[in-house]
Amino acid sequence: MKARAWLRLLCAGLLGGLCLGLPAVAQEPVQKPLEFGIVPQQAAGRLAEDWGPLLAEISRRSGVALVFRTAPSIPGFEERLGKGDYDLAYMNPYHYVVFHTAAGYRAFAKEQERKIKGILVVKKDSPYRKPADLAGKTVVFPAPAAFAASILPQAEFGRLKIPIEAKFVASHDSVYRSVAAGLQEAGGGIQRTFEAAPAEVRSVLRVLAETPAYTPHAFAAHPRVAPEILARVMAAMASLAADETGQRLLAPLAFKGIAAAQDKEWNDIRALDIKLLERYGRQ
Repeated sequence: MKARAWLRLLCAGLLGGLCLGLPAVAQEPVQKPLEFGIVPQQAAGRLAEDWGPLLAEISRRSGVALVFRTAPSIPGFEERLGKGDYDLAYMNPYHYVVFHTAAGYRAFAKEQERKIKGILVVKKDSPYRKPADLAGKTVVFPAPAAFAASILPQAEFGRLKIPIEAKFVASHDSVYRSVAAGLQEAGGGIQRTFEAAPAEVRSVLRVLAETPAYTPHAFAAHPRVAPEILARVMAAMASLAADETGQRLLAPLAFKGIAAAQDKEWNDIRALDIKLLERYGRQ
């Protein structure tokens, strides 16, 4: 047998699976990266800037490759959740209640030491001092099914019998920017995204009012994610608050940390009996 042919056989693994001086053939298939969907509360570029390094560090700590994903809009994100496109996802509390049932997502974590509230923001120099001052005005919100930023403030306006005209834009950032620029009188958001907004935007706004508090956004996994893989991801996420590197990566999100969570913690959302996304099945 010619030397070249012998070498081909040897490297193909027919003579023991090793080739002297060459790397061994991998014995286990490489795990497919998990797609981690992030609700588009902000522009995609901003989300990638804030979440990309964090997901890379979780990947490093867990040994599980995670790939950042989002959608062009919150309704687009809902469509992808409904199809189960994301392996893991960070979604608002109402989305979680809907897509736990519709697509099988199960919560495994939440932001540490945070309850979620809706807020109403106005310009610092505006004359508005209470929600009733906005009667008859246009109030801008991120999307119809944005739980704390849209659903909760509108529910409060309804409870107080304050008539407003609701207008929807692309994201939380779009709300803050439009109010800061004087394009809209007021807007709905949440404290976390407000705290994470650019300083030049946040500095000209103030919080006019807050809604009652609820369980925050869920980190949830699709049923196809193996329990042992999910456990590794969760352990890595929980470790972030314990060291300087993790704290630095959590800071752009205004997270103190990430804690383990269970499905029943979102029963307060279920009790609200919201029906905005009934098209995705029984809620």
